[in-house]
Amino acid sequence: MFIKKTLLILCSLFIFATSASANATSTTLLVMGDSLSAAYNLPQQDGWVSLLEKQLTTSYPEVKVINASVSGETTQGGLSRFTALLENHQPRWVILELGANDALRGYPLDQTTLNLENMVESAHNQGAAVLLVGNQIPQNYGRRYTQMFFNLYQTIADKYQLLYMPFMLKDVALDKTLMLSDGLHPNKNGQIVVLKNIQPYVEKLLDKNKEK
Repeated sequence: MFIKKTLLILCSLFIFATSASANATSTTLLVMGDSLSAAYNLPQQDGWVSLLEKQLTTSYPEVKVINASVSGETTQGGLSRFTALLENHQPRWVILELGANDALRGYPLDQTTLNLENMVESAHNQGAAVLLVGNQIPQNYGRRYTQMFFNLYQTIADKYQLLYMPFMLKDVALDKTLMLSDGLHPNKNGQIVVLKNIQPYVEKLLDKNKEK
């Protein structure tokens, strides 16, 4: 029995060490988002994630970008996929951009918060640094609900001391020339502005965990 327990402990330590080693040498940036990061109704190469990847080839050529964003994704759907993504890609950095679809569907914000926190904790347990991207929804969902939704991201960022971007569609969402006809998603030109908005945060994220 003692020998079996010893072997079990050694195997567990080996698995942990292997995982830690893989993360220490990983140069993968995982983008976990919804349609705002999945180039909704656009060719993938026109989306801000693909545009970011092109930019990084010059300043951070070692970084590999994995875009795991899915149009229509909720935080619950993202959470259900997240563990496997972490295991498969061993990212050093994670951009977490989810929650808008929860709010648009009127889901309880307590559950949205819990789902996002679970993903943050999973990323941290993996050794990955997280950039949390907040969002806003139209005021017709009610002032109280929209404000609570917007504030939950700041609360999570403060709790986990995350790098935090309040709103990726700044200078885009209210400009019809930069939005698709649905009024919710950036068009090709809007994606360029989104990239300009988010790129400084991404570079801070990469630098934050670069030496780990």
